[in-house]
Amino acid sequence: MSNKLLLPHRYKKIGWIILIPSFILGICLIVTDFEPGWLNLQTFSLFSDDSFGNGKFFSMVHVNLTNTIVGASFIVGALLVGFTKEKNEDEFIANIRSSSLLWAVSVNYILLFIAFICVYGSAFLSVMIYNMFTVLLIFIIRFNYILYRNAKSVSDEK
Repeated sequence: MSNKLLLPHRYKKIGWIILIPSFILGICLIVTDFEPGWLNLQTFSLFSDDSFGNGKFFSMVHVNLTNTIVGASFIVGALLVGFTKEKNEDEFIANIRSSSLLWAVSVNYILLFIAFICVYGSAFLSVMIYNMFTVLLIFIIRFNYILYRNAKSVSDEK
């Protein structure tokens, strides 16, 4: 992965500050389905449909923005955490980053394949929604785990 595409290291802390609360709120939304009333707003929509399947392009819709805010925050935070340079970005870390990304995409599509075979109905829609976030989440977890494991092995050798 080219270093030109990575953000400066200072954005990583901002990413963690956004990612951790949005992850926790996302889990809370899954468990409780809580949507505060003050987030019921009218907003612009490129495409929306009602429960009868009537679709409208470029319209104003009245929705609760809780899921939108939490999901967008998670994506922004995860992108900042995942795609910022490390303090000492070198070829070894670039190799770990590249292999972690490949590994995350592979695991994500294995999980998606299993979902295609084993999950049906409206539960499949939920799986697809969660699937949007899993590539970034798996990548961040694996990349940081490999960095931690290598840092620990280097400190053990000293």
